[in-house]
Amino acid sequence: MASIDQTDELQQDDELYEHYSFTAGKGQEPLRVDKFLMNFIENATRNKIQQAAKSGNIYVNGTVVKSNYKVKAFDVVKVLFEHPPHEYLLTPEDIPLDIVYEDDTLLVINKPAGMVVHPGHGNYSGTLINALIYHFNNLPLNSNERPGLVHRIDKDTSGLLVVAKTEHALNHLSRQFFEKTSEREYIALVWGNIEEEEGTIEGHIGRNPKNRLQMAVFPEGDQGKEAVTHYKVLERLGYVTLVSCRLETGRTHQIRAHMKYAGHTLFNDERYGGDKILKGTTFTKYKQFVENCFKALPRQALHAKSLGFTHPVSGEFMRFDSEIPDDMQEAIAKWQHYAKHRDM
Repeated sequence: MASIDQTDELQQDDELYEHYSFTAGKGQEPLRVDKFLMNFIENATRNKIQQAAKSGNIYVNGTVVKSNYKVKAFDVVKVLFEHPPHEYLLTPEDIPLDIVYEDDTLLVINKPAGMVVHPGHGNYSGTLINALIYHFNNLPLNSNERPGLVHRIDKDTSGLLVVAKTEHALNHLSRQFFEKTSEREYIALVWGNIEEEEGTIEGHIGRNPKNRLQMAVFPEGDQGKEAVTHYKVLERLGYVTLVSCRLETGRTHQIRAHMKYAGHTLFNDERYGGDKILKGTTFTKYKQFVENCFKALPRQALHAKSLGFTHPVSGEFMRFDSEIPDDMQEAIAKWQHYAKHRDM
């Protein structure tokens, strides 16, 4: 498997590139470099990788290679992808926003599942940022030059986000998230029957060295960053459990990685294996039932339900709540019905 050296963006010849670097593991069998890269780069088609090779933008051990080069153990593979110009990435788009609260300082948005928060490789339009810069002028830039963005949630996770409208609000809110004084509660449907009524999952989170599209938990703390998730069982539904998760930290894929580590992968979380039947029977009728649940909820069962923070100007602590979206409610209702009749 490959280990990841770095993922960053480089400004080169007035074009924006996305730069990936991987080191093949000691057990790496010879594999075409285009296929090798397909295993590690999200949203990158084989055609796009082959185009990078034709442009001389794939390097192995510092030398430009063609797409048919066979990667071997310990090879260092680097690739550059051309982005559209930065201005295109920040094109305003008239996309409706579900605004829960707004004043002169900030706004709270209920993001639908399927919306990417900010532009990136494979997602150049239709993002929350594209919508924000259409509806609002002069939003402050965060450290990654993303207008108004204090924090983010995954594309297929629904729920609440706070957006800053002033520099003071951006700094004040960002500090609260850093110092863990903000409150965030998520509702998740996970595989398996969680034994404890409530508990805490701790373990550093960092990139999975075997699959960079996943995050992994490093309980010894030798890699990644500190991550703490508090959970509480809301309802036991047989082979799945509905839980509330409160974040003490805010790492990428934190709940998804922590729950998988605890043996309770999120329901229909394709990236972490939750789109398979992980618990239950071998009956054909049960398999069909689970498939129907997957169809009702074609994403990971995760919703950012509530959000709390201190207002940057008034000093008032504000809490916001949102309804669980219809797709997730439908899947939960199916499991409630199944659990009720299973126990009869």
